[in-house]
Amino acid sequence: MAAPYRRNVIAGLVGLAACGFGAPAVWANQPVKKSIAKPTPLPKSKLVFLDPGHGGRDPGALGVRGTQEKVVVMAIARELQRDLQVGGRYRVLLTRASDSFVALRERVARAQAAKADLFLSLHADSHPDSDVRGASVYTLSEDASDREAAALAARENRADAVVSGVRLADQPDNVARTLVAMSQRGTVNDSRRLADTIVRTFGSSGVRLLPRTHRQAGFAVLTSPDIPAALVELGYLSNPQDEKLLTVRQHQIALARALRASVDAHFGAGIATRKA
Repeated sequence: MAAPYRRNVIAGLVGLAACGFGAPAVWANQPVKKSIAKPTPLPKSKLVFLDPGHGGRDPGALGVRGTQEKVVVMAIARELQRDLQVGGRYRVLLTRASDSFVALRERVARAQAAKADLFLSLHADSHPDSDVRGASVYTLSEDASDREAAALAARENRADAVVSGVRLADQPDNVARTLVAMSQRGTVNDSRRLADTIVRTFGSSGVRLLPRTHRQAGFAVLTSPDIPAALVELGYLSNPQDEKLLTVRQHQIALARALRASVDAHFGAGIATRKA
């Protein structure tokens, strides 16, 4: 070792020692290189399909002041779409994006083709008794579920059908029936939980509800075998008070926020309804 270099090294070590640091300690305290952990990927956003009822040549129910159902539910669907998209937790598509007519089965087919995680159909009903008012939620009835499962499993109806990622056309009849029945059973149960969540959230948000709020029926838009679905009747246009409320933007916002909170609860987000 050259003298000048050696002297410099010794001088440096002496200086460290004078400061209370020994050479071994210096080496011992060298920082250990840590492997950089890969960032945890963000959870995939859920795809929510919103179905504003009616449209185009089908105006739906008509209010006592002439309010059209198709207009009201589109306004609320748009509000809910904006609300759900805040924060990037959800992707949101509509079965109709304008005042156009879309067949009921086509609405379901669009959601299935997009592999939606949830389907919400929005409506505003009419009743012969103008005193009837309030919201209600429908899920698929047992009878309708059984009919749909049988039809989907039938050979002539399953050429392009895919259930839980399995192409039914590739399966024997008994396997196809079992797959559809299992998927439909799980989906119906998820749909019922969704409906119960909506009822609770509406109640806690001050939305007026019908007695026996969660009902069951054979609505065509509820028949997907593998997408939890609910049809929400937001009120009765045949009732003057409900009709007026359904056209007030602040009430539309309140309904959208209650539905957003219901979706959050369904997916386990635990996010409280946001304040205005």
